[in-house]
Amino acid sequence: MQPWFVYLLRCRDGSLYTGVAVDVAKRFAAHQAGKGAKYTRAHPPEAIVLVLPCANRSVALKLEYAIKQLSVVQKRRWLASAPTQLGQQFLCSAEGMWLEVNS
Repeated sequence: MQPWFVYLLRCRDGSLYTGVAVDVAKRFAAHQAGKGAKYTRAHPPEAIVLVLPCANRSVALKLEYAIKQLSVVQKRRWLASAPTQLGQQFLCSAEGMWLEVNS
């Protein structure tokens, strides 16, 4: 089973973009080439800020959604805290894999 990842990108205008992928480097290259999401075509990405390995695709999609629900201020605060947990629903295991607690 292929691992899935949630990733956050910093765009040239300082905004943050959140997505999911199996191959983050390949997806980042697609974003930079203007072939990624509509948002990153208008806000070109300059760096990968964070990559979160997830237990499976379902967890990755739910974690992505949870991150997208945060305000910009909340995202920046969460990123600055060396994230190992997001609310009561997601946490990072000892192996570094993000899991859904209340599944």
